[in-house]
Amino acid sequence: MSTTSKPTRLAVALATAAAVAGLTAPAALADPPKHAATQAAIDTQRSARAAIGAGATVRDGDTMWSVTSGTRMLGQALPVGPEHRVRAGSLTKTFTAAMMLQLAEEDLVDLNASVETYLPGVVQGNGYDGRNITVRQLLNHTSGIFDYVDVALRNPQFQLRQFTLAQVAALGLANPPYFAPGQGWRYSGTNFILAGMIIEAVTKRGWIEELTARIITPLGLSTTMVPVGTKALPPGHVRGYLGRVVYLDVTQMFEPSIGGSSGGIVTSGQDATKFLQALLTGKVVPPARLAEMLTPYTGPGAPEIAYGLGISRYPLPCGGEAWGHNGLWPGYESNAVATADGRAAFTTVNVLDPFGGGSGGSALANGGGPGLLANATVTALCDKS
Repeated sequence: MSTTSKPTRLAVALATAAAVAGLTAPAALADPPKHAATQAAIDTQRSARAAIGAGATVRDGDTMWSVTSGTRMLGQALPVGPEHRVRAGSLTKTFTAAMMLQLAEEDLVDLNASVETYLPGVVQGNGYDGRNITVRQLLNHTSGIFDYVDVALRNPQFQLRQFTLAQVAALGLANPPYFAPGQGWRYSGTNFILAGMIIEAVTKRGWIEELTARIITPLGLSTTMVPVGTKALPPGHVRGYLGRVVYLDVTQMFEPSIGGSSGGIVTSGQDATKFLQALLTGKVVPPARLAEMLTPYTGPGAPEIAYGLGISRYPLPCGGEAWGHNGLWPGYESNAVATADGRAAFTTVNVLDPFGGGSGGSALANGGGPGLLANATVTALCDKS
């Protein structure tokens, strides 16, 4: 018969007690999931729109993380990741404004000069006089020029051919102004189409060429592009839908050249956050020009959203502020913001109805402000978990 020493008996007793305690004591609490607040915010945004998918990408200095909800393609289990492209709509305006500030720094453009100086004869007639509208008034939406989006995206004939910037601008200029220059504020895509035309006039190169040379290549934005000659997107994109319960895939339905320098850009969470982070930390335009860009219009009819030159201010629930832009395009809504200390966030959902149902409604024509994704975006930016 074997025997057991006292130390061994004690060890057995302790082990038995621990095992029994394990059966009766509450289990240790698991660590909370990372970025739960952002995940909840993105899930809520997707649910509110009955969207197919949603995602958020955040940069904090050199660190990048993301969360996903739903799928980027109906009927498939595909995450909405930081590398997946979306049609980012009016986020394009911030790119265009940054390029204009670069040209101002190079003394190629005077923001207080008239539009007529750079585009002679273009903004004339039908109540317009380009001699009385400044470049700055284009960038801060105080020109009074009619928004071409009010007609372009709602008319099927405009999906059948490509447009030049001049042809897009003409769609807006065919309608009378909202008000005299400087006497109000009204979001208008025509302003940034004209800004793109000015960039082309002073550089003698196409707007897309300048965008590539000035921003895309220097920052290494590998998924950012402006489609030309095709409605298709390269592999690695999020599909865009209209509808609720029953969905129509409109990813390749709307003519992208209608967006142009106002809304034609395609980008991703990883690139949008990289661009905004670089912009807000002074790596795209010099600090003095950045301060000018971030100075909101406060004159007659100033909006509640605090709009600068192609960029909006976002108060943060964790204190301080961020700057960025909303982006709307049929099938998509996106939001990208950043802070001066190097944090940046991008959120997106892949359902938007330009005709007033479900997701964005008439916001396509008035999409300069924080938009419907603002809560999720600032939640992500403040999420340190």
